[in-house]
Amino acid sequence: MYELVGMHFDGARGFSAASCQHVAVMAEEVVQLVRACKPILVVDATIGTGGHAERLLEETQASLLGIDRDDAALRVAAERLARFGSRVTLQQADFRELELLLDQMATAVAGAIIADLGMSSFALDDGERGFSFGADGPLDMRMDRRQKLRAYDIVNEESEEELARILRDLGEERAARQIAHAIVSARRRQPLQTTAELALIVASAVRGRRVGAINPATRTFQALRIAVNRELESLDELLAKAPLRLAAGGRMVVLAYHSLEDRRVKRQFRELAKTGEFIDVTRKVIRPGPDEIANNRRSRSARLRCLQRAPG
Repeated sequence: MYELVGMHFDGARGFSAASCQHVAVMAEEVVQLVRACKPILVVDATIGTGGHAERLLEETQASLLGIDRDDAALRVAAERLARFGSRVTLQQADFRELELLLDQMATAVAGAIIADLGMSSFALDDGERGFSFGADGPLDMRMDRRQKLRAYDIVNEESEEELARILRDLGEERAARQIAHAIVSARRRQPLQTTAELALIVASAVRGRRVGAINPATRTFQALRIAVNRELESLDELLAKAPLRLAAGGRMVVLAYHSLEDRRVKRQFRELAKTGEFIDVTRKVIRPGPDEIANNRRSRSARLRCLQRAPG
């Protein structure tokens, strides 16, 4: 039996660590940046199935607090990291609650905080979660399945104007108005139920204007996922609060995958560096190399940045 803070479960409910492991993006770069500050406690704010966490536990002597909103991913992480015993504490939570979680551990600061903002293959490939048009499933998209709001609710209940705003602001979708109009027209006949239905509507709305590797529904699905999970609000809170919980000389490492996230990380790190209390370690963003992109296509858009609290 694995025991997580606030959760008890036997095994991984049909999942195994061996079969569900997400490939950790830019793991070598993350380990090097974290190992350099010799942390006593590492917080993995998006532990997922434990890829980065496993490497950090192998390469340092630190204890680890792993946070994730996805209970299924945490079950896999628990199995994967079981060999590290009491060095690992896992918590199902939104990383915007980082301060509260540290307080509950009676820990004022962390030596390192990492956040990989990308969606894991584990969740994307599970059609029942509704994150991807690649596998048909219900319009869900909840990272934390305890919450009520689903993509279904947004798609079928929001006004055309609000749908267009979501697609434009959260998906940077140029055809936001056309797609929103097509969604509203379709749902007048019957509610939209599945990811496949939505993907077809989007493709019809953009009339094949996009060619190449990017599916025309990509930005729509991104926008809806961000809206369902309030991802940008959570990220803003993390960026505002987490650096203040770094120990002297501690580092915060963030992996972003689209410009909405990366702009926020870049801006906050640079603003904090101006105070003199922090150092923007990666003034020039770090990108994955060609070999990693060839071996893990989902790493291609990754952008890594690191902030360090000035030594005491």
